[in-house]
Amino acid sequence: MKDPGSSFDFLGFTFRFDRSLYGAGRYLNIVPSAKSLKRARERIHALTIRRIQKPVEEVIDHVNRFLIGWGNYFSFGYPKVSFKTLDWYVQTRFSRFMRTRSHRHCRHLAGASLYRALMSKGLVYLHKRAVNSL
Repeated sequence: MKDPGSSFDFLGFTFRFDRSLYGAGRYLNIVPSAKSLKRARERIHALTIRRIQKPVEEVIDHVNRFLIGWGNYFSFGYPKVSFKTLDWYVQTRFSRFMRTRSHRHCRHLAGASLYRALMSKGLVYLHKRAVNSL
């Protein structure tokens, strides 16, 4: 860990020392590992596949249950950047999910944007819940 750029993964987290932005020195940066993010994306993909014939609200509830649990586990450290990338993936998956559900064109949700529409339906965005715990 003393070498610059070295890190290790343990229990789904990546531990590494990064240079401090506020002066000389380094701090221990703890973020979700790349493997954990990949598994989360795979799970979200499985929850939003085309074959699901449930209403959008029910699919959002299932995705929310997963996101809240995953976000609670990985809330330790500095996860905000990882949470933003996962939020972006969830939003693009819902966009594709709603577009490919049937042979008809996508029924747009009410809202100025997809972000606002999904938020009004109750989708949880992790980057809004992120609080650095260190």
